[in-house]
Amino acid sequence: MSDTGQRNRPQETLAKESPDEATGKSGSTRRGGGDPATRGRTTIADGVVEKIAGLAARDVVGVHAMGGGLARTFGAVRDRVPGGSSAKSVSRGVKAEVGEVQTALDLEIVVEYGVSIADVTRAVRENVISAVERMTGLEVVEVNIAVSDVKLPDEEDDEPQGRLQ
Repeated sequence: MSDTGQRNRPQETLAKESPDEATGKSGSTRRGGGDPATRGRTTIADGVVEKIAGLAARDVVGVHAMGGGLARTFGAVRDRVPGGSSAKSVSRGVKAEVGEVQTALDLEIVVEYGVSIADVTRAVRENVISAVERMTGLEVVEVNIAVSDVKLPDEEDDEPQGRLQ
């Protein structure tokens, strides 16, 4: 098929059985031609990548919370309101820019006191890249991480613990 704007479009006529020149065997040709996985286009929303990255980052030991202080405070209040959406809290602290085949991520995290920030950010970067690339098929070109705070052992927790207080 020529590449004149008609690529991956259904043909008007059906392909007929014809002998294969190399083997002399006859076989049927598939309708539409080519690999079914290449017939069409998949788009992935920024929010999908943000949720995947947010969950992957939270899985790393040493990450206390995601987002800056103000965002966490507003998020904690919103989470305590009946009917408040918890979907936004999953992607809190994550910003994704998604292209056709690549994505770039910015994360803002709060780490636990006493952990190596370099080790935590390295683990976050690896976990996020692995999860996003595995689930979306997009190439992650960069993961920028801003550590906005350190959670001290004697500080009160800003994040709700699954119950109303």
